Amino acid sequence: NYQYGPFGVPGLGLKRGLSEDLVIAPYATMLAAMVAPRRALDNLRRLAREGALGQYGFYEAIDYTSERLPQDQKRAIIRTFMAHHEGMSLVALDNLLNGDVMQQRFHAEPVVQATELLLQERIPRNVAAAHPRAEEVLSGRVVRTLTGLVTRLYDSPDLPTPRTQLLSNGTYSVMVTSAGAGYSRCAALAVTRWREDVTRDHWGSFCYLRDVRSGAVWSAGYQPTGHSPRSYEVSFSEDKVDLWRTDAGIVTHTEIIVSPEDNAEVRRISLTNKSTRVREIELTSYAEIVIAPQAADAAHPAFSNLFIETEFIAAENALVARRRQRSSKDEPVYAVHVIFAEGERVGAVQYETDRSRFLGRGHTPADPVAVMEERPLSNTVGAVLDPVFSLRQRVRLPPGETARVSFTTAVARSREEALMLADKYHDPSIFEREARLAWTQSQVEMRHHNVAPEEAHLFQRLAGRVLYADPSLRPRPHVLAMNTRSQSSLWPYGISGDLPIVLVRINRSEDLNTVRQLLRGHEYLRLKGLSIDLVILNDHPPSYAQELQEELLSLVRASGSAALQDKPGGVYLRRSEHLPEADKILLHAVARVVIVPERGELSEQLVRRMPEDALPPVFTPRAPSRTYPEPTVATPDLMFFNGLGGFSHGGREYVTILRDAQWTPAPWANVIANEHDFGFQVTETGAGYTWSVNSRENRLTPWSNDAVSDPPGEIIYLRDEETGTVWTPTPLPIREAEQYIVRHGQGYTVFEHTSHGIAQELLLFVPVDAPVKISILRLRNNTNRRRRLSVTNYNELVLGVQRGASAPYVITEIDEEGGTIFARNPYNNEFAHRVA
Repeated sequence: NYQYGPFGVPGLGLKRGLSEDLVIAPYATMLAAMVAPRRALDNLRRLAREGALGQYGFYEAIDYTSERLPQDQKRAIIRTFMAHHEGMSLVALDNLLNGDVMQQRFHAEPVVQATELLLQERIPRNVAAAHPRAEEVLSGRVVRTLTGLVTRLYDSPDLPTPRTQLLSNGTYSVMVTSAGAGYSRCAALAVTRWREDVTRDHWGSFCYLRDVRSGAVWSAGYQPTGHSPRSYEVSFSEDKVDLWRTDAGIVTHTEIIVSPEDNAEVRRISLTNKSTRVREIELTSYAEIVIAPQAADAAHPAFSNLFIETEFIAAENALVARRRQRSSKDEPVYAVHVIFAEGERVGAVQYETDRSRFLGRGHTPADPVAVMEERPLSNTVGAVLDPVFSLRQRVRLPPGETARVSFTTAVARSREEALMLADKYHDPSIFEREARLAWTQSQVEMRHHNVAPEEAHLFQRLAGRVLYADPSLRPRPHVLAMNTRSQSSLWPYGISGDLPIVLVRINRSEDLNTVRQLLRGHEYLRLKGLSIDLVILNDHPPSYAQELQEELLSLVRASGSAALQDKPGGVYLRRSEHLPEADKILLHAVARVVIVPERGELSEQLVRRMPEDALPPVFTPRAPSRTYPEPTVATPDLMFFNGLGGFSHGGREYVTILRDAQWTPAPWANVIANEHDFGFQVTETGAGYTWSVNSRENRLTPWSNDAVSDPPGEIIYLRDEETGTVWTPTPLPIREAEQYIVRHGQGYTVFEHTSHGIAQELLLFVPVDAPVKISILRLRNNTNRRRRLSVTNYNELVLGVQRGASAPYVITEIDEEGGTIFARNPYNNEFAHRVA
């Protein structure tokens, strides 16, 4: 006889041989009526014809298993009724006829809501799958899928402004852009170096990949190499970031998560060989380590670097960095970087913590010599002057196979904790565990803070506008040009101006929902590690009752940001009538985002983009590039020549000679100024900066404080208008094989270079009686052809201390008749009225 027990789809059971049983339960058809009512009704009628319908409803089951049936009998009806199965059937019919009413009632219970996330538990990924035999697999169809988190997808890194995603556990935060750049922070500390740069977006934690056989190099994201892949896709989810790219038969999938348990991030890179031959791929991580406040690093990175020491822990394949305490008040801080590879590894792990050895003088993360020139890492640790984290591992990939390499970066408060984290994350299953926890945490946080997935997506878009200046949600240029107030004019309103400002203007009660939404967004972004000042400007005309002001105040006090009202990183509620017009213009000019509810929903305003300015047509060369025999340049007769430079003219000049691939060990600078407090600094590469009155507070162009890359902010480009060939008369930013001669004198510097058949001489100096920097470029045509060249002067404007902090506030004007560009920064407190 039939024995009562669980049954269902045989192929899903842990017990084998279930496919030999055939037991039909009418109540299962009742449950199926909720998703397929017509087919369920047809089946119930068929069951009734089979004799399954009794006095109190359908019987428990019909057993069709031949081994248990008497001879010549096709079925056995189990003539029992189970109250709970009859009850389930009635509830299912109720849901069918009344729009899932019982489900809604169940989930309306607070006790159920508190544990609702358990119903969305993910399937464990580390359990070995038991594959059913073919005869046990029954055909079926998916009747319902769970709604996942809203995901933003981008299929190109070439966007008008970087798109961003913030990941955080409440303390440790990671920002990732659509190009694979970004930053890592832990509370008030910058873990890795980052500067706002809308155009280049080239700061972050990176991984280089090199095909050992072909020498081809690319990066896990688009940055820092800028190598265009065959295909590219970025996915932003609440719990992680995914980047996919395909290069020469290798599919690279990068997954980035933040651990909910530790102050750590994990970047797992999966490489799949889609080609027909065995591939050997070398993976090299790179991050400029800081573990100091962002402001301190931005003010003087070279000084900040001096206090970091590094070591390698061989047992865990981990690098540890320690910031030495400058005073007893400083808390100890450590950073750890761990690598773990799954797959066929080739060779031992290599490491590097000296940035100058990794990049090489004059190079940037776009072309590091340690990768591009196939050099082994030097395994340097200790008190390096310019610290980085870099770990390298090779893997071998047969056709169709996948290898995974995980890079973990974490922050600790002691060496013991750092070693514990290194041991924990040197584990093959840690990524899957932390990924599941990150997913669960993201669900809990959104539910706790009443943020829907679509709204979280919206707040992430808002964060991108805050992190990277975007003109689409700022006032028009003519409004910005009206600003005459500096940062200090914000102080009477309790606003420091040190944090990004989001301004919302409201003048009617109908728009309170937008304010309520922005308050949720303010709390959400704070949890993601992004601090902003939310300024609410009440534009409603003054009235005795002040109903709108009271409603706004109630919203602020009821929000998660109530404790931060009128505090840095908090909410500022101000009445428009109490602000002079000039201060209103100032608020609009300095705000990263201005929201006016009357212009539409927040979602509509955040997706609105300004039409891009029409760019000049792409230059089309009229002739192929030519090569010209370059005359041999005689080496000057120098005193105390050391192979790179020496003195000439009785010591009045120091001459540096840079031949192909030669660089000085460090920047060789000349500081030139006059009595009018105007001057500039220039190095042998052509890099440097210009200042007026104050060489720190009023830099006209940027100073990098980077002795390795020494990037220039003032550049003169030359272009052959026939061939389109572009070069510079200085060694940077375009380095050529031909010789450069650099002469530093008292009050001037001269660059001499001959290439492309053109002799070039660039003279830089400051007149003794005027606040002016003069650059004189002399060109001589050494060929027997007439040449047509264009000369383009490029200056990155600062008009303050740091370009990232001042660039959004710089106002430019062009005098086309005079061929002059003017620039001013009214936000610079001390130099607001000076014009460059």
